[in-house]
Amino acid sequence: MIHLTNISKQHGRQILFSNASLQILPGVRSGLVGPNGAGKSTIFRLITGEEEADKGDIACSKKTVIGYFSQEVGEMAGCSALEETMSAVAEVTDLATEIQEMEAAMAEPMSDDDLAELLERYGNAQEEFEHRGGYDLESRAQAVLTGLGIGPDDYNRPVESFSGGWKMRIALAKILTINPDVLLLDEPTNHLDIESILWLEEWLKNDFKGGVLMTSHDRIFMNSIVSRIIEVANKTVTTYGGDYDFYLRERDIRREQLQASYRRQQEMLAKEEDFIARFAARVSHAAQVQSRIKKLEKIERIVLPPEQKIMRFEFAEPPRSGDDVVAIHELGKTWILEDKSTKPVFSGVSGMIRRQEKIAVVGVNGAGKSTFLKVLTGKTEPTSGTVTLGANVNVGYFSQHSMDILDADRTVFDTVQEVMPQAHIGQVRNLCGAFLFQGDDADKRISQLSGGEKSRVVLATLLARPYNFLVLDEPTNHLDMQSRDILLEALKKFTGTVILVSHDRHFLHSLVDHVMEIDHGAMHLYGGDYDYYLQKSA
Repeated sequence: MIHLTNISKQHGRQILFSNASLQILPGVRSGLVGPNGAGKSTIFRLITGEEEADKGDIACSKKTVIGYFSQEVGEMAGCSALEETMSAVAEVTDLATEIQEMEAAMAEPMSDDDLAELLERYGNAQEEFEHRGGYDLESRAQAVLTGLGIGPDDYNRPVESFSGGWKMRIALAKILTINPDVLLLDEPTNHLDIESILWLEEWLKNDFKGGVLMTSHDRIFMNSIVSRIIEVANKTVTTYGGDYDFYLRERDIRREQLQASYRRQQEMLAKEEDFIARFAARVSHAAQVQSRIKKLEKIERIVLPPEQKIMRFEFAEPPRSGDDVVAIHELGKTWILEDKSTKPVFSGVSGMIRRQEKIAVVGVNGAGKSTFLKVLTGKTEPTSGTVTLGANVNVGYFSQHSMDILDADRTVFDTVQEVMPQAHIGQVRNLCGAFLFQGDDADKRISQLSGGEKSRVVLATLLARPYNFLVLDEPTNHLDMQSRDILLEALKKFTGTVILVSHDRHFLHSLVDHVMEIDHGAMHLYGGDYDYYLQKSA
């Protein structure tokens, strides 16, 4: 369907690909993986024509309809959520108008040749209209919006009234409504809650029949969708047949095999070079020496790819808190809106968070999970009830808002040093390095950083302080899979107490031992892990 053959692409001095090839085949779902900056987004832009390759060929049928979802929403204004979603299929609605005009023309007298030509165009237009799902456009757009969490009450809301995260959902709904032949999805789950992720998962598996090429930091989502992994790394593209877990195992096997071949080749080269050095001056061995020199010149040298940089850190042993970390009694929160009306979030919540528990707060989007964490940490006052911290409890709070309050003009080094003023420069740089800010990268200003890099800075500042109670609101957002796994392992070893909100199911399955569910304003406590919660709440 789409073929990229011997593609070379360079950005400034950085070579992204050299003679790389990949294919997107009909109905095949592929995951696109690789370290940040390797060129995954460039592959998308090459396919859509937003960028051109320096060398190589890109072949795609003119009839192939491509839907591309990226993290750049663009301007949305002047229409409702449903109208914005439907705007993506303007070509199909134009096709419907064209079909009506041709039907009207058929009622007029014309020559046999003209009628034959009109009937051929009419047949082609009808076939294309049906292929693009033209007969159920509006109902499909509504179903997609609802699946992504924007229900009938919000169909006619102006798009300007939606936050950035919700606009991302509308942008995704537009792409899905097109019903394209190929879906290019760049981190489609970034702004979705678990319910919307599950809906998208089912839609891609059961309703969508085209090809998929996607990036995602959600391991379970990736594993459930793809049957092939395309890795972009070390200036080339490598394809693996299987899901993400298979790719990880197979990549390690291939790397071990390459390292073994490299060691054998190095041993052979050392022997040959030693022979040449010892006998180069002897006339009696001249022919043998020249033969071995020519042999070495013809050998294709094995080059080991550089090791990918990954975050490396462990939380320092925190000071011990009391066994009762937080006592919650009849807690309630009601927001007062701009028009003075009230919006109840939750009420009557009572319970105890105990030392070393790792708790997930779950619930549908808008249930009040983030608000509950803000009340726990004192970032917002409760409307009713009390939150009482136990003895010697030091609270560390991470949220997406934490990233927004970073000082854009300060460097990474300055930001980390501020929270550990007694540490010497080497300690600060070591902590920066553990979060991939090595060398000159530690001197980058916050304003220059991506979302993932800002997230790593905030995590570094958490690590620098002696917190024994971590309250984490979506800590994995913007982190790649490797960084998520390293954070997960660090939290599993953390001897303090953790309560978190996350839509990463792998994270929840692997970490938590208790679940709090907010449902229609009430809190339900589950004294078991995430699997236990799923079983009991089913």
